[in-house]
Amino acid sequence: MAATTVLEKATNIPSEHSLKHIYTTRQCSESFSTDSGEMQEFVVDFLGKEVGSDLKALKNVGELLEKLSEENNALEEQVLTVSSSVPPKVSAALSAAEEARCSLQDLLQREQLISNTLHQHLQEAQPWMDNLSQTLNQVDTIERHMKYLRCLQHVEELSDTIQQCLMTSSIWEAIRAVDSMAALDAGLDHSGCSHLQDFLRETLHFWHKIIKYRLSSDFEEVLTQLHWPIISPPTQSLTPTATCQETNTQLDLLVAQLLALQTSDDLISQRALPSGQGVPSTQPVSSAGPSSQVPPLRLPIQIMLVPLSRRFRYHFFGNRQTNSLSKPEWYLTQVLMWMGNNATFMEEKIQPILDRAGAAISARVELCRGLLSLVQEKVASDASKLLYDDALFCHLVEEVLQFEKELRSNHSYPAALPGLLHLLLEDAVLQKWLTVEKKVAVEKMDAMLSAEGAWSSQYKDISDVDELKAPDCAETFMTLLQVITERYRALPCPSAQLKFLALQKELVDDFRIRLTQVMKEESRCPLSARYCAILNAVNYISTILTDWGDNVFFLQLQQAAVSLGDETLQGLGVMEVGRLASLEGSLFEGLLALLDRLKGDMMGRLLDWTMREITGKAKPYCHDRWLSVPSQYDQTIMSLSSSACPMMQCVSDRLLNLHQVLSFSLFQLAWQGLAERLDNFLYQEVILSNHFSDGGAAQLQFDMTRNLFPLFGHYCKRPENFFKQVKEAYIILCLNVGSAILLRNLLKESEEESRNYGGMGDPLPESALNELGVYCLAPCDVLILLNLRASLPVH
Repeated sequence: MAATTVLEKATNIPSEHSLKHIYTTRQCSESFSTDSGEMQEFVVDFLGKEVGSDLKALKNVGELLEKLSEENNALEEQVLTVSSSVPPKVSAALSAAEEARCSLQDLLQREQLISNTLHQHLQEAQPWMDNLSQTLNQVDTIERHMKYLRCLQHVEELSDTIQQCLMTSSIWEAIRAVDSMAALDAGLDHSGCSHLQDFLRETLHFWHKIIKYRLSSDFEEVLTQLHWPIISPPTQSLTPTATCQETNTQLDLLVAQLLALQTSDDLISQRALPSGQGVPSTQPVSSAGPSSQVPPLRLPIQIMLVPLSRRFRYHFFGNRQTNSLSKPEWYLTQVLMWMGNNATFMEEKIQPILDRAGAAISARVELCRGLLSLVQEKVASDASKLLYDDALFCHLVEEVLQFEKELRSNHSYPAALPGLLHLLLEDAVLQKWLTVEKKVAVEKMDAMLSAEGAWSSQYKDISDVDELKAPDCAETFMTLLQVITERYRALPCPSAQLKFLALQKELVDDFRIRLTQVMKEESRCPLSARYCAILNAVNYISTILTDWGDNVFFLQLQQAAVSLGDETLQGLGVMEVGRLASLEGSLFEGLLALLDRLKGDMMGRLLDWTMREITGKAKPYCHDRWLSVPSQYDQTIMSLSSSACPMMQCVSDRLLNLHQVLSFSLFQLAWQGLAERLDNFLYQEVILSNHFSDGGAAQLQFDMTRNLFPLFGHYCKRPENFFKQVKEAYIILCLNVGSAILLRNLLKESEEESRNYGGMGDPLPESALNELGVYCLAPCDVLILLNLRASLPVH
């Protein structure tokens, strides 16, 4: 330390304390705030880094001091420069703010002055404004009066024009004037000038009536010359000749003029309906039909319908004998005849005129629509009178359905236009229809089940046709349901169709219950013809309903039921409704489940009864002395065991009987179920209950392969596949002694390994059994069979 001090003095180098002061000053100028301990450590570290422990490096300390001094001076100058520049900027900002405040105050004062001046001006101008407003109101009133008078004058001018045109026979100008008057009437709808409107409408109605009467008279005269209406079928062509050319020209002109008068006629008709006034009109009106959905008939068609309407009302609305509630076919057939007889006239005479006039309508359809309105009125009237007479009501419904069918097919009446079916959808009529439909169906069910040939098939002698072997009662019942479907298929309302579908499902369930009751009476003898006929009936109904579930019509009803949330879906879960919506399910699923349960129960009873009979015949075969049967090599020719003959005969007879009385699909289930039961019986009662010699095993194999299996071979190619236990059992019993011993040893070793290793045995036994053709029997069952062989030594 003393040496360091001496060196410092000799070289005029500041001491460590001087350096600390310098760096402290530098740190303060750079705005660093550290305590003295940290500063000392910083200085010591700085000197150690710059000078180090080499004393020779102390000669550079002077340069370091100069460098630090220069940096310190630069920092001081920067601080002084910043400090000197801040006050002028702040002062300038304050001055600008003061100027803005003064300017704002000045603007506020000017605004207040202008506001006061404006308020004073408004007060001075208020009397002028009041006077001007009063003057403007007077002008407006005068102007409205002028418009009112001008409108009134225009109406008078139009009226005078029409009068002059009629006097000079200028019909087209008169029609145009009437159209202008109608347009003026439409423009005054929201004006509030009720008296002017009444005057205008009365004037319009007056002139329209006159023009329409004149045109109608001329038109009716021309139609008379053309022999309209055509009551009976036309016998000659309507092709124009030279003599009737003038009549056709006049017809063309009158139809065009009547079409031009259509606008005012529609307007007058619309005004007359709300007011309840009986405005004369040749257009038939039906309160039962959805008239608001279709446009009114064109004027020429209305006039052409007048004589037909007069005839219809004379014959079918008065006291004539033709007006009979029991004979709706009279007026329905008459209207269809009129449509057919006059179709050619409408197409050849009227349609070209409509096309030239730009009227996008069909003359034939318009005629049908006008005649149909008469029928709608008549049917609505008759239906309400027949609600308490089931027979006449049924007859009316049948005739209406037939009329609708002919109207749509023979007369090409558009499906978009209403016919007569909507009349049957009235609540009272529809409910009556459903009630009568159910009543008639139940009566027919009682009759068909009690008929003499109810349980016999009408196609029993034709094997190609009678695959389902459905009894007559089942076929009649499904035909009844099909007829009901055809009746309600054409209804325009899905909700009404769903009501009929619910009725059909109710009838099917009722018929199923009746079949169940008859089945219980016949269950004492399931092999009887009636019992099998009931089973065929259940299968037939189930098959038909399954086909209906895939039918387009019922799929559409299914979608409608889901979208409408129909009551037929009540009680179903979300999953079931979802399946119906995705068309995975069917509306008949519930009924099909009940029918399948009944079919399964009846099939089980049938097979159980058959097996009881077969097992009774098989008792001698079960107790046969299989140990004493000689070897096949000691027999010249092998033959069926005598004890098996009754059993085989019984199986053969029952198969033949079931094949004759059951439908194809049911017989397939029957013989397969019988084979399964017989396989279990033979395996349990014959094979496992006896011991076999080599001859006995060979005899068993012969009985099965050459006698039993061929009985089922008539109905399948490989009947042994339906007797897997018996087949595999005689394979094991007929193995030669050496192979049997090796197999038994292998199975026992595998069993011991499985027992020792907790079930993780080698799959070698299964492989060995598969090589022998044994796939169904387990290794433990094979061991039992091997132990039944008398030829194997005791192990």
